[in-house]
Amino acid sequence: MPIPVTMPALSPTMTEGRLATWRKREGDAVKAGEVIAEIETDKATMELEAVDDGTLGRIVVPAGAAGVKVNSVIAMLLEEGEDKSALDRAPKAAAPVAVAKPAASVAPAPAPAPPAAPKPNGSARVLASPLARKLAKEQSIDLASLKGSGPGGRVVQRDLASASSAPVAARPPVLPTEAGTLIPHNNIRRITAERLTEAWRTIPHIYLNVDCTVDRLMEARAELNARAGLLPKAGSSPDGTKLSVNDFVIRAVAFALRKVPEMNSQWTSAGTLRLASIDVAIAVALPNGLITPIIRRADTKGLAEISSEMRSLAEKARAGKLMPEEYQGGGFAISNLGMYGIKDFGAIVNPPQAGILAVGVAEKRPIVKNGALAIGSVMSCTLSCDHRVVDGAIGAQFLTAVKGFLEEPMTMLL
Repeated sequence: MPIPVTMPALSPTMTEGRLATWRKREGDAVKAGEVIAEIETDKATMELEAVDDGTLGRIVVPAGAAGVKVNSVIAMLLEEGEDKSALDRAPKAAAPVAVAKPAASVAPAPAPAPPAAPKPNGSARVLASPLARKLAKEQSIDLASLKGSGPGGRVVQRDLASASSAPVAARPPVLPTEAGTLIPHNNIRRITAERLTEAWRTIPHIYLNVDCTVDRLMEARAELNARAGLLPKAGSSPDGTKLSVNDFVIRAVAFALRKVPEMNSQWTSAGTLRLASIDVAIAVALPNGLITPIIRRADTKGLAEISSEMRSLAEKARAGKLMPEEYQGGGFAISNLGMYGIKDFGAIVNPPQAGILAVGVAEKRPIVKNGALAIGSVMSCTLSCDHRVVDGAIGAQFLTAVKGFLEEPMTMLL
C-alpha cells in the first residue's frame, strides 16, 4: 500500500508551511535518510528526510505551494514492488503517517518569488540550492539566466561567479508605476507580523522606564577586556572576542529575574505559570525579519560564556541555521537598539513571555552627582509588561533590580 508523506510539524506552534522545493522527482528511488524536499517555516528552511525506502510515486503538493497544513499529504511513496497503479487503489484520504523527519536547518528562508521565466528545457521553476538563491537575491542576479552545473542542472554557488560581474536585475512583482514595487512577505516577516498584531490586540501593556548611570559598567568592561589574556573566564569570551554592553545587560536581567521571580512568569488560561528556569531571549535583526535566540539558564552563566554563546546564536540566526529549540520559548526578552544610537523606545511583548526590556544607547548626559552637576554615561531602559501577569509594583521591583546590577556591575560578577 502506498505510504503518504505528510507536512511535518517542525515546531510546536507550526500549523502550516511552504513547500519550498522538491529534491526528488516522481519516479525517483528514495532511501531512508535522503533529503526529499525543503520546507519553509516561519524562521528558516528545513530539509525533509525520508524514513522509509521506496519510490516517489506522486507529488501531491507542488514546489512553491504556501499555506500547506501540518499533517496534510504532500506526496505518496510507493513501497518495494509497487508500481503507479497502486496509487489508484490507495485511499483518497489516507490518515497522516509520519514518514519523514526534519534535518538540521540549512539556509535563511527565501522570500516567495514570482514565477520564474521558463528555461530552455521548458521547466517553469529554476532549480537552485538555497545558498545560490540567497546569494542571487543579494547580488540581484536572475537565476533563470544561469546554466546550472549542479545535479540535474541545479544552479549552485559557483554558477553565480560568472554572473557576478554583470548582474541581471531581479524581477520582483511590480505594481502600477505610480505605486512602487511590491516586495513579497517571507514567512519570518509574515509570522512576526501576525504574532505582534495578536500581542498588541490581546495583551494589556504597561510601560516602566528608568535611566541607568553606567560609568562603572563601562569602566569594568574596559578593564576586563584589557585583561582578557590574564582573566579569560572573566574578560573576553574563550575565543578572544571582547565583552559587549549587551552581555552585561543579559547577565543583569538574568540576576534580576532570579531576585524578582514573579517577573519570570507566563499567563495561561488556567493560571499564572511561574517558570523554573531563567531563559533570556535576545532580539536579533535579520535582513528579512526578526528572531529571538535564547540563552538558556542565563543566571548560571558568566559574562564570557554569555558573550560566546550569544555571538554563536546570532551568527546561526543570520545564516538561518537556528534549530527550533534555540529560538522557541524563553521567559523574558531583551531588545537592544543602543548600537543604532536610539536613546529610548518601547517594545511589544512577545507572548507567552510576560516582559521585554528595551535598551537604548549609553551616552554622555548631564547628571546630578553628590549634589552637583556632572557628566555621566546614561542608558535608558524601558520595560514592557503583560499587565495580566505583572502589575506596576512587580515591574518596578524588577526594573530597580536591573538598574542596581547595571550601575554596580561588581554585584553581578561575584
